[in-house]
Amino acid sequence: MSDQEIAPAGGIGPVERRGDRQSAIVVPEECHRCASPGPTEEADGDYDAPFGEPSPYVYALGQISFRFPDVGVEREFAQSIGRTDAAPRTDREALYETLTRSENRYLVRQLCFVFNVQGMETYILEPSDSHSYGLLAEEAIRSNPKTTDLDVVIGRRGPLSAPEACNGLTLPTVRLAQLYSFDRDELVHSIQRPDSVAEEGFEATAKEVLDRVLRMTDNTGAMPQHRAMNYLAVRYPVIYQQTFRKHADNASLTSIEVQRSDVSENRTVMDAIFTYMDRATFLTTKYGVRADVHNMFPFVVSPLSPV
Repeated sequence: MSDQEIAPAGGIGPVERRGDRQSAIVVPEECHRCASPGPTEEADGDYDAPFGEPSPYVYALGQISFRFPDVGVEREFAQSIGRTDAAPRTDREALYETLTRSENRYLVRQLCFVFNVQGMETYILEPSDSHSYGLLAEEAIRSNPKTTDLDVVIGRRGPLSAPEACNGLTLPTVRLAQLYSFDRDELVHSIQRPDSVAEEGFEATAKEVLDRVLRMTDNTGAMPQHRAMNYLAVRYPVIYQQTFRKHADNASLTSIEVQRSDVSENRTVMDAIFTYMDRATFLTTKYGVRADVHNMFPFVVSPLSPV
């Protein structure tokens, strides 16, 4: 396999739900389903975040959960569930059905939505409009949650939440602009795989790369380097394809490093460097992809190529 066979960049986009089943779909880079129009890039203004400091934006990978802000809201939910025929559903399935009913949308607006990174409560989400609440209820709150569920939250960082907003929990807020929800396996299945490549081997490589991104230290999606890597993990399948090719050539992925690029002085541009080592000769090769994370929505500046 030659390095020139790298497929063009696509995007791993939102989840398309069909009944109780959800499947990740691959969409072009420019195609986004936004949770709400949100603030425009012009309205947000330019912000050149230093490498070691967080930006005003968040591009984070994790899981969304929710809390009742007070006992009154919790009891109102219990009464709403009691008014429906929940048998023989599980408690979670009954709760999901209640949340997704249009007549109960007023209750969804009362919930506190918490974003967890690596199992740690990290942000409190602030939906920007009624459509955002609908996405949170239908996409992020699953009827059968699994440990492999993933949510991608894109938005603007805000101040700490008031204690009364989330039953005493105080965390930085994120005003939600866009939300992707899917399962890790669905994300992997959506990555374009060469016809000549066995599905099992390719998926094993993709899962390994994704897990390395998810385990990056202190990756809350606020630092420029973390925003760049999280974006590439869900929107740039070329990194998975190239790593599989290197595995097929008997090379290991030894490191993933993200550093500030010197090519632009006016924007926040990051270089993601993938280092591979031949398992027989121990020689290393490096490939880099350049991503612009200056504004809320990152994009690729230069495709993956040898460094």
